[in-house]
Amino acid sequence: MSKVVVGVAQLGGIQSTDTRESVVARLIRLLEIAADRGSKLVVFPELTLTTFFPRYWFDQLSTVDKYFESEMPNEQVQPLFDRARELKVAFVFGYAELCPDGRRFNTAMAVDTDGSIAGTYRKIHLPGHSDKRETHYQHLEKRYFSVGDKGFPVFRVAGLNVGLAICNDRRWAETYRILALNGADIVAIGYNTPFSAVPGMDPEAHRAMSEHVLSVRAGAYQNALWVLAAGKSGVEDGQRLIGGSCVVAATGDVVSRAVGEGDEVVVAEYDSETAQQYRQELFNFGKHRQPHEYSIIATQADRSENVTHTNGSR
Repeated sequence: MSKVVVGVAQLGGIQSTDTRESVVARLIRLLEIAADRGSKLVVFPELTLTTFFPRYWFDQLSTVDKYFESEMPNEQVQPLFDRARELKVAFVFGYAELCPDGRRFNTAMAVDTDGSIAGTYRKIHLPGHSDKRETHYQHLEKRYFSVGDKGFPVFRVAGLNVGLAICNDRRWAETYRILALNGADIVAIGYNTPFSAVPGMDPEAHRAMSEHVLSVRAGAYQNALWVLAAGKSGVEDGQRLIGGSCVVAATGDVVSRAVGEGDEVVVAEYDSETAQQYRQELFNFGKHRQPHEYSIIATQADRSENVTHTNGSR
């Protein structure tokens, strides 16, 4: 593989009154724009089909089921699969998955250029809380979703090795490292990130965007990966989302980025060669990594008080 055009499709806010059909029509239009620009892979945001419903408290969990998909593709979403197959464009998109056994997941699906499903990923790093807070907007992913159970998978789509991640996953270094070790060349990330109103988080507007860009640039650079990050933007049900959808090269450079707050397609030319100098030298995993020193990453979840001081005492 040498060069191929890839893209992200940023969405303006999706309101709770919007129908699946109206949203899918927007997705198809963005897919067509991307195809016209030569893109062979398009990444859509997290929970692409609905408003970001975890901002709301529902007393009965069954009430939230209207935001979930019990099969994929279903009748409302099938036109997107059909158009992608016609255009021979692969895509990644997020949705709320309701399993036959009643489990609920925040899920991303990779679909190849022939319209076939390559695979799915279920979000692992769920932010927020599960209890009710006395605020207008909340972050209730821990209430409405189970922690993902499929690890960090990599799928072959559009001739590319694409790893999947969702929103908060992009803030955790382990996400990119595991996907890199699993053979990813590109990481596709959909997200919905508000400027504020999340309990325990109320950064200045510029900091919310800065933290987003920092996380995807660092993940790309430290693992010699390309990152395709697609978010929602603008006002959604009264809450403003940051946008900032972008393509980041394996050098850590943002090579293409959305400039507006509405529906927008951003494309760039993926070049596998840009990663090779890092993979051969600076971030040559086989040459420089020391896995035997990293066991604490897999065995300890919290910060440790067992600190070795400079004099050797504890």
